[in-house]
Formats: sequence, C-alpha cells, structure tokens
Amino acid sequence: MKTVLLLIAVAFCAVHGMSAQTGILDMGADPKLHGSYPTNYQEIITNWLQTALVDATSAQIEWISGPKPGTLPEKKNGDPLFGYLVEFRLNSRNRFGAYTGMQRKTVLIHDGQVVKTKGFAF
Repeated sequence: MKTVLLLIAVAFCAVHGMSAQTGILDMGADPKLHGSYPTNYQEIITNWLQTALVDATSAQIEWISGPKPGTLPEKKNGDPLFGYLVEFRLNSRNRFGAYTGMQRKTVLIHDGQVVKTKGFAF
C-alpha cells in the first residue's frame, strides 16, 4: 500500500511540475534561466530593503504572492532578466519622516539576490 501511494505521489509531482523532494510547485521554471527557487524569499527581500529604504525600520510589508517564475526587462538593452517574481505592498517612511502609504511593489529574485525591481523610484 505504501508503495502504491508513493508511486501516485511521484506521478502527481511529475504531471504537475512539483519537486518530489521539496514538494514545491515549480510551475515550469528552468533552473538554468530562473535560478534556484527562493524558499526564503521574505528574508531575501527584507534584507534587501534594509539597504534600499531611507528608514527600513519603519517598513510595513503585506505579502501578495510568493515566488513565481517570470521576467522583467533589463533597463539597459531591454533583454529579459529571468528569475522569480514576488509581489508585496510596502508602507515606509520617506526622507521627510512621513509614511508613503501602501504601494504595490515587485522584485525579481535570481539565485537568492534581488536583481530587478518594479514600483520603486530609485
């Protein structure tokens, strides 16, 4: 019985693009293009925000979606950058000490690093 259940689980993972080892749905991501799946994406983004925001300690984050394979255009030549897109809403203080209000942001993570952003003004 255990063997039958294991075979069913492996078949399900193969059909639906899920890793049998991690149980993470990879949605057809190519590790050569998109990099490794960022299981710790919230930590990656939070650490990146520490360097990107004027007042990182004031940051309030609402996570909208977890990592999904995707692309954002490179600024210089327009070629796509591949990685995992994460969407969230961010409220933080600006240079004047006032909160900006919740704003939708997107970051592209490739191999554990934020490589591109959308919705940031810097």
